[in-house]
Amino acid sequence: MGLLRGIRDVVIDAWSWLNYKPVYSDQLGMPNRRAFPEAQAMWVPEADQRRLAAYKLLAAYDQNQAAELAEVGGDIHARDRREFGDPSMFVDTLVSHVLGREQHIVVPGAEDDTADGQPDPEAAAAARVQELLRDWAEAEQLAMRQQQCERKAVSLGDGVYRLAWEPAKNRPTLRVTDPGFYYPVLPEDDDGGEYPTRVHFAWELPEDPKRGLKARLRRITYELDWIRPATAPGVDERGRAVRAPLPAPEPVDSPDGIELPPPPLTPGDTLNPDTGAISRMYAWNDAPSYVTCYLTDATWELGDLKGPVDVDSLPLDLATFATRSDGEVLDHLDLMLDFVPVVHVPNTVPSAEEHWGQSSLAKVLQVFDELAGSDTDSARASATTGSPIIAISGVTDPRREYQVAPGALFTLGENGRLTHVDTSSALAELRNHVRDLKDRAANTARLPAVALGTMDPSKVPSGYALQLSLGPLDSLISGMRLARDHKDTLLLKMVQRLYMAGQHPDWAGLPVLPAKLVRGPYTPTDKAAVLEQVAIGVEKGVLSLETAVRMLSEAGFPIDDVAEEIDRIQARQFDKAVQLANATGDTGAVGDFLGLDLNPDPTPPTPQLPPTPGQQDPATAGGNAATSGNSQQEASGGNTG
Repeated sequence: MGLLRGIRDVVIDAWSWLNYKPVYSDQLGMPNRRAFPEAQAMWVPEADQRRLAAYKLLAAYDQNQAAELAEVGGDIHARDRREFGDPSMFVDTLVSHVLGREQHIVVPGAEDDTADGQPDPEAAAAARVQELLRDWAEAEQLAMRQQQCERKAVSLGDGVYRLAWEPAKNRPTLRVTDPGFYYPVLPEDDDGGEYPTRVHFAWELPEDPKRGLKARLRRITYELDWIRPATAPGVDERGRAVRAPLPAPEPVDSPDGIELPPPPLTPGDTLNPDTGAISRMYAWNDAPSYVTCYLTDATWELGDLKGPVDVDSLPLDLATFATRSDGEVLDHLDLMLDFVPVVHVPNTVPSAEEHWGQSSLAKVLQVFDELAGSDTDSARASATTGSPIIAISGVTDPRREYQVAPGALFTLGENGRLTHVDTSSALAELRNHVRDLKDRAANTARLPAVALGTMDPSKVPSGYALQLSLGPLDSLISGMRLARDHKDTLLLKMVQRLYMAGQHPDWAGLPVLPAKLVRGPYTPTDKAAVLEQVAIGVEKGVLSLETAVRMLSEAGFPIDDVAEEIDRIQARQFDKAVQLANATGDTGAVGDFLGLDLNPDPTPPTPQLPPTPGQQDPATAGGNAATSGNSQQEASGGNTG
C-alpha cells in the first residue's frame, strides 16, 4: 500500500489531452483552484469542472495569455515565454475554411416551379419558404452570428445558438452564447446524439457596491414538460413576481354526480377527461402533443445558497424571477413550443456516448508550447547577435568604461586584443527549429502550407500536385461540416416553427420544409474548368440546367438565386424554344419556357385588307350606291306626283 499511495490516477475523458499541463490536472486530476476559480464554484457540477477549465485554457491560448495563466498556476518563469499568435492564426484559418467563401439557404425543390407544364404548388411553397428564410437571415445577420459561433466551436470545441420569438421585431432572434454558460442535463444513456429535454444557462454576476447589489447567480432554464393548466403573472405572499394559476371555470357535472371544477386551459388546449392530460395541436404537427417548453429566468444571491446544490438543483423558493417587457413573469412561462429552442454545435463529430466536441487546437497544444519556448530562445539569441558580447584585453586604463557603438575607438596596450562572441549560427539553427515546429503543427492539425498562405505559389509544380497537397484539409473540413449539417438544418427548422408560433401572416398556410445551409468552397477553385464541365454536361444532356447552375453557384460564381438564374437563361434560348414548339405544338409551354405570355386571343379581329389599285373601297362604294338609289326614288316620286 505504501508503494501505491504515490501513484497518480490517470483520467481519460473528453479533455484528457490537457492532462500534460500541471496547471490543468493535479494529482487528483482536477484543475488548479487559483487558475480556474470559476470551475470550482459550489454550484458547478463536478462533471463540468474540467470542461470549464479547458475552455478557459483554450481561450488563453487564443488570446496569447497562456503564459499568464501558467504563472497563476505556479510557474514563476512563464512570463518570459513569447507568444506570437500562432494558435489564433490556426483558429482563424479553420473558421474561414469551415464556413466557406459564402453561405446560401436552399430549400430542395424551390427550382422546380412547374411539373408537366403546370404550376407545381409544392415547388411554389418551397420557393416561398426559401425566400422568407433568406429575408430572415439578412435581417438577423445570420452570417455574422455564424462567424461568432464557429469561432467558439473551432477554438473551444463547442458553440451554442439560442432562438427566441421577439414580438417587437415580429421575427425570431438568434444569439450566440459562450459554451461555458451552457449546462445541458443529459440522460445517463445519452449516446451523444440525443436532444436534451432540460438546458440551463448559468453565470455569476459580480458584486456591485455602487448599486447596492451583492454577488448573484443567474440561471435561464428551458425545459420540456407536460402541458399544465394556464397561468398568469402574479405576486406571492413575499411580494415576489411569480406565475399564478388562473381561476377555475364553472364546475361541470361528472358521471357520478359530483361536481368537479375543470382546470383553466390555455386557448386551443384540450383536456382528456379519461386521463386528465392536456393536449395541444401545434401548427407544424399532424397529431396532438402533450408537451411544451417552459422558460424560467431566475436570480439567486450567492450568500443564500447553502448545502450541496448545483445548477440543476437550485432552490426556487429563494429565487427572484425576471419579468419580460410585455409583463410576463419568466417563472415556468409556457412558450407554446414542443422543442427547446437551443442548438449545440460541436466542432467535431462527438465520440460514442459523448455530447461535446473537440477543439481544433487539442492535438497541437504541446507543439505550441515548444514553439513558444523556441521563439523565446530565438529572441534572446537575436539580442546577443545584434549586440554581441565583446571582451577587451590589454587596455591602458582598466578602470575606464567602454561603450560599444558604430565608430567607437578603443585604445589598447601592448598585445591587446578585442574578442567578440558570434551567436548568429545559433540563431539560424533556432529559426530552422521554429520552422520545423510550425510545419509539425500544420501537419498535425491537417493544415497544409497552401491553406495557411505560407507557400509560394510559384513553387507549386502543377494544379494536380496542389490538389494532392489539399487532401488532408479536405478530409478535415468534411468531418467538421458533417458535425454541423444536422445542426444547420435543425436551426432553420426551428426558425420556421417560431414564425408559425408567432402567427406571422407571411407564413400562413406554409409547411415546415427541410431547408439546408449550403456552405461555399474553401479551396481555390478553377472556375474556367468548372464552367467548361457544366457547359459540356448541359450540351450533352448528362446534366440538368438546375444541377449545372447549382454547381456554378458552389464554385463561386455570383449567382444569388438559382431559380431566378434559370429563368434568365431560358428566356434567351430561342432556338430551344423553337424545338419545344415543333415537338409539342403547345404555345403555352413555349411561353412558360421563355417566361412570356404567348397565349393567342380566343376571338381574333377581322383582318382589314387594303384596296388594290384601280378598285374602289368597298365601304365607300356601298355608300355611293345607297345614295344613288335614294336619288332615283326621289325622282320617281316627284314625277308620279
